[in-house]
Amino acid sequence: MHKKSPVNVRGVALVSGAHVVDDFYQGVIPALLPFLVSERHYSYAAISGITLAATVLSSVAQPAFGVLADRRSRRWMVPAGLLLAGIGASVAGLMPSYALTWLVVAASGLGVAAFHPEAARSARQAAGNSNTAMSVFALGGNAGYALGSLVTTPVLLWFGVHGTGLLVLPAAVMALILSRTLNHTLDHREEHRARSRLPSGQDDWPAFLTLTTIVVIRSIFFFGITSFIALYFINHFGSTKATAGAALTIFLVTGALGTLLGGWLGDHFSPIVSIRSGFALAIPALAGTLLAGSTPVALVCIAVTGIATYIPFSVFVLLGQNYLPSRIGTASGVTVGLAVSIGGLANPVLGWFADTTSLRMALTVLLVFPALALVVSAFLRMPKPSDDQDLSA
Repeated sequence: MHKKSPVNVRGVALVSGAHVVDDFYQGVIPALLPFLVSERHYSYAAISGITLAATVLSSVAQPAFGVLADRRSRRWMVPAGLLLAGIGASVAGLMPSYALTWLVVAASGLGVAAFHPEAARSARQAAGNSNTAMSVFALGGNAGYALGSLVTTPVLLWFGVHGTGLLVLPAAVMALILSRTLNHTLDHREEHRARSRLPSGQDDWPAFLTLTTIVVIRSIFFFGITSFIALYFINHFGSTKATAGAALTIFLVTGALGTLLGGWLGDHFSPIVSIRSGFALAIPALAGTLLAGSTPVALVCIAVTGIATYIPFSVFVLLGQNYLPSRIGTASGVTVGLAVSIGGLANPVLGWFADTTSLRMALTVLLVFPALALVVSAFLRMPKPSDDQDLSA
């Protein structure tokens, strides 16, 4: 096992807080979709394109930002990326056409791409080798995504789609805080900085590619649920938009519990146990949601689905970094960025399938993905033990 490195609690808290705000804007997009359908009469395929806009630039750019982080730390990308993510998502409801809406949502995705690799590198500096501490960083993203849904739905119910303009405030405040405090918080004690370490050793590309495959599979599953579960409640149960938004929020909020559970399982057993447990639980949980005969039962099942979907997520970043110890930024850019975001690229296909058949059939198809992830996880192996590498090197 890797040597335990000290945990910079304040550093973990600050970067995790930034993660909350950054991913808040990722949560804004799926909450916005039902309002675009009702107010602008977009088709399922069109709203899948909006999800694509939020992920396509992020998917392409995050590995490049990760490579930049490997060459030299560029912490300015943390506040700058967060601010761009916030501005792009906040002006989406103000755009007069579908094309402009698509473009500003894509710009928000680019901001997300700039934020994540350097933020994950900073989080690892603060967390050392603690799965639990890194799960707090992951939890920040999950909580932000859930808050994006929780806040956006009532704002848009009150103001309509133009209400997105009010959502820029958290990004502006957090970007200012980060620009003033991030470097000091991470490096405030020189002796702590010298002992903040990352793993060293040879890169294990086959294991990393296996992990990346699993992250991509989980991403397709995740984006399919977040894009269509609210609409499923509206169409299948006749729910109001408020209840449908609550279903999405429940999925994301319980996912936060799954994130902490995954980190605990990773520290007490192994990251691979976290990964397999989550996917094994996701299959009956989503099946229960689709078979439920009433809204309350379906809400309980979607809550369990949220827990299951997020259990593996908390260990992806640290495990990927341990597989590529000499390319921490690249590993972060792929596990937190490319592999996660690329699931959105499959959404237009799922949207087309929903238009052709039904939302229920499209969500049923998603059951294949956790089963496939379980099969691929059989090929995972734990990283070889190694000494630690000084982060400041």
